[in-house]
Amino acid sequence: KSSKREWKPLEDHSCTDVPWLLLFILFCVGMGFICGFSIATGAAARLLSGYDSYGNICGQKNVKVEGIVNSGLDLTHKKYVFFLDPCNIDLVHQKIKSIALCVSACPRKELKTLADIQKFAETNGSTLCSYELQPSEYTTDPRAAKLCPKYPVPESAPIPFFHRCAPVNISCYAKFAEALITFVSDSSVLHRLISGVMTSKEIIMGLCLLSLVLSMILMVIIRYISRVLVWILTILVILGSLGGTGVLWWLYAKQRISAGALDTQIAKDNLQALLIYAIAATVFTVILFLIMLIMRKRVALTIALFHVAGKVFIHLPLLVFQPFWTFFVLILFWTYWITVLLFLGTTGKHPVPNEEGFVEFRMAGPLKYMWWYHVVGLIWISEFILACQQMTVAGAVVTYYFTRQKRNLPFTPILASVNRLVCYHLGTVAKGSFIITLVKIPRMILMYIHTQLKGKENACARCMLKACICCLWCLEKCLTYLNQNAYTATAINSTNFCTSAKDAFVILVENALRVAAINTVGDFMLFLGKVLIVCSTGLAGIMLLNYQRDYTIWVLPLIIVCLFAFLVAHCFLSIYEMVVDVLFLCFAIDTKYNDGSPGREFYMDKVLMEFVENSRKSMKEAGRGGGAEGRELKPMVGADEE
Repeated sequence: KSSKREWKPLEDHSCTDVPWLLLFILFCVGMGFICGFSIATGAAARLLSGYDSYGNICGQKNVKVEGIVNSGLDLTHKKYVFFLDPCNIDLVHQKIKSIALCVSACPRKELKTLADIQKFAETNGSTLCSYELQPSEYTTDPRAAKLCPKYPVPESAPIPFFHRCAPVNISCYAKFAEALITFVSDSSVLHRLISGVMTSKEIIMGLCLLSLVLSMILMVIIRYISRVLVWILTILVILGSLGGTGVLWWLYAKQRISAGALDTQIAKDNLQALLIYAIAATVFTVILFLIMLIMRKRVALTIALFHVAGKVFIHLPLLVFQPFWTFFVLILFWTYWITVLLFLGTTGKHPVPNEEGFVEFRMAGPLKYMWWYHVVGLIWISEFILACQQMTVAGAVVTYYFTRQKRNLPFTPILASVNRLVCYHLGTVAKGSFIITLVKIPRMILMYIHTQLKGKENACARCMLKACICCLWCLEKCLTYLNQNAYTATAINSTNFCTSAKDAFVILVENALRVAAINTVGDFMLFLGKVLIVCSTGLAGIMLLNYQRDYTIWVLPLIIVCLFAFLVAHCFLSIYEMVVDVLFLCFAIDTKYNDGSPGREFYMDKVLMEFVENSRKSMKEAGRGGGAEGRELKPMVGADEE
């Protein structure tokens, strides 16, 4: 029945899913309560100023802890936390397994002997050994071996705002990463990888900026030369993949010839990495060519669709900046969430002596539920912010499509869409994001269980866990796609989430061939755009990092740059992909409920009509169009003549 119901685009606005909006508001009130409770009852001073192993907070007078020596000290002039062995990290309990002291200054240079530690204390007034030892006893008291820092003491600097002395040398973090990455059998490899990242950090930052610039340029190209963009992308991807593969094999051959003269471990690692990259690039190029060969007859069908989407960006230029404000809002929320999490970590914890005679702060049982509530809030509110972006884009594109005279568009359709979202459809967005949250949480729990049981479960259990994780991931992607179309249906007809999702699903099923033939090809061409940006950035990285091949490994820097380039390209081109999907659903609804007769005129412009005609002719030539597709598109001829 809903598929036969009359749609009245933008003619009626009403509030949708109000109970879900109230539920979301109540949930946010609960998040605010956790924030206020954690700040009011948490030990903010312990979080910001830090504390030593005896329960003393640095930079203030302290209260005596019963049964703990060295507690209750006046540490007003000792404002920094110093660890005697900062690189001794306990991954199981997620803490530094070392005695912590409050000191007046961090050692700004390496101290190699106890005499250097004693001289530092006498010169700077900062005692790095335990409180019961005087500086004059550092070199004479036998207890100094246990109560003084492990030497050589690395150069360290205070962390801004948190008053902890952190080692400046990267080797400490390399040892930490070694413990995390268990598959690295040779620890020297990891040290060289991390040193390669630090040596190439300026190049990495420059290449990341390059990927951002290339993404912006590509968005401009999509707007102004959409008709030739498809072929330009196709040719550039072919040349880029061939050129990248050729350069990699050339560098491999060149370095293999010179490897005999420079017989170092770094040169061997770079040679092996080049061989792996060259083989992977060759396989990727072959697969890419096969896909383009199969889809060559359908590539032309995307030109008109890209042209219409390009016109949308011309009329709605603020769409380009959607990733920026969404990312900005997400960063603000994540910063708030992490801040509350840190305060929550100090809430309700009481000093308790441990087996070694030091102080630990442990949380009471009921307060642990606040952590779970806070984690659910992270997922739901993050999905809510992303869903608001989808609804905003859908509302703006729907306004463009269903406005017959484009000169009558609102001055800022984006702001008009945001206004409709805030006034009418926040409940729909809250419900859609909650459905995604319900699927995401079990998947994350299963992933956590899989990580904790790694190496302990049998093959059958491991296979079952991975299968469940994969199924939940597929379900999440399907629901995300359906949610996006449901938001479009809500923006068109102002119906609640369930009705919109059902209507959108019916429309998509009725146009399954079009979805497969048009939407998928458009997404594939956008994927080629992402590949182009990644290949261009990666090729520039290869040429720049090649100059450092004799003294650094550039495997990890190149991977970091390519991943960042793909993420940036995905953020920008996903907006274009979203516009294409919204346009397609609007077009399907337009052709289903309008026939070109007086009072039921089409909303689409002639460019989209020509696109449909080209699609029909192409399908007929391929022998797959048949009469059904031709009959379905006949009303378009009347609209074109009109």
